[in-house]
Amino acid sequence: MRIRLALLTTCLSLATALPAQAADATDTRLEGKLPSGAAYVMDVPASWNGTVLLYSHGYTPAGAPNPAQNTPGTAARDKLLAQGYALIGSSYATNGWAVTQAVPDQLATLDLFTEKFGPARRTLAWGTSYGGFVTSMLAERHADRFDGSLSMCGLVQGGVANWNSTLDPVFALRTLLAPDSGVRLTGFADQAEAVAAAKTLSSKVEAAQRTPDGRARIALAAALHNIPGYNDSAQTEPGPTDWAAQQSNQYAAVRGLLQLPAFSWRQEAESRAGGNPSWNTGVDYTAMLARSPLYKEVTELYKEAGLSLRTDLSALGRAPRVSADPQAVRWMRNTSVLSGRLADPQLNIHTTGDALIPVQAENAYHRAATGAGSAGLLRQAYVAGPGHCTFTTGETLAALHTLEKRLDTGRWDVRPDTLNSTAATEDPAATPRYVSYRPAAYPRPYDLAHPGDTRP
Repeated sequence: MRIRLALLTTCLSLATALPAQAADATDTRLEGKLPSGAAYVMDVPASWNGTVLLYSHGYTPAGAPNPAQNTPGTAARDKLLAQGYALIGSSYATNGWAVTQAVPDQLATLDLFTEKFGPARRTLAWGTSYGGFVTSMLAERHADRFDGSLSMCGLVQGGVANWNSTLDPVFALRTLLAPDSGVRLTGFADQAEAVAAAKTLSSKVEAAQRTPDGRARIALAAALHNIPGYNDSAQTEPGPTDWAAQQSNQYAAVRGLLQLPAFSWRQEAESRAGGNPSWNTGVDYTAMLARSPLYKEVTELYKEAGLSLRTDLSALGRAPRVSADPQAVRWMRNTSVLSGRLADPQLNIHTTGDALIPVQAENAYHRAATGAGSAGLLRQAYVAGPGHCTFTTGETLAALHTLEKRLDTGRWDVRPDTLNSTAATEDPAATPRYVSYRPAAYPRPYDLAHPGDTRP
């Protein structure tokens, strides 16, 4: 769901060779448009090594520029071209929750590449954020087209779990901070209504942050979404018991959640699904908080405020719940829920301080892969750092080369020391940060490998 706000480059209606940006003047860049209207871009070095990397980009909000992208950034692009990789990717034909366009547009880009340059020796899918989800969808549903996949900071909990988990914190905020506001949390008529609801609830949260009671309640909402207390590189990393600093950092992320994903982005997804695909009927928020890694922080802030956590959890338990629209759940399940069924190796990497797609999403995908019998093909590695998709170029390339080594040897080696050594070789200027880490359980997982997940 990473926002892409770079200026849209001019795309040609027909594939045209343009001057390459790599050092070798005989390298080829193709830009154009697919029949769907999606833009594509292909960079192919003169000394192509036979591997093509199909990159799926992150979430682009409706109305934002939507250029084609074929790498996470220019530094990775330049290094990979110098190493001989062909780099391709599309814009997807539409912005927003565009999985039904993204998957066919990415496959069409791969088809066009094969037509122009011939079959690849090896084809890898990779992507970041929402594009990590698209990557896993490609790997699961079109395994015959790929040899392996790399999902980075991916929304690998899938669509239903994502929207359920996005509902939980705003439900808590409305119940505890604005019980009589009438703020809608789902079922928006249009973007205007969603934006207005976000502004109303945001103003309540802003006022609450100025009081000890309000800060404790905001921390409770953050815990239901597993928003870490250090989630942005601009923040000072709090000490392990500096509850006030952790809460302040979470507040910044909660405001961001309200401004876009929980309302504006939800409305766009609902418009595709034909209604609200999420619910909290039957959810036990007391139990959910108890499982959260942020439980201690919440209890301490409630204690400092002289506020009863039990009373607030009882209020959440009594509050009228949000029901899903069955047809919207079916649409989301059919288009946007992962099965965990892998036919080829997949490596996932995630930062530990991700507030937008919390690291617990990886636990949800491990659950799916285990349920589908594919756990042996999946490996997950973690970078100790704040922010969403804030990998260094070295960390990114280390993950890619680790996947390739698995394909070459048939054995995984995702030990942090190995990854960090590779990352340091690829990017000597940056300190690599892979660590041993095990994320907590995702609050409300939902995948196709568990029949019990089928009903709200």
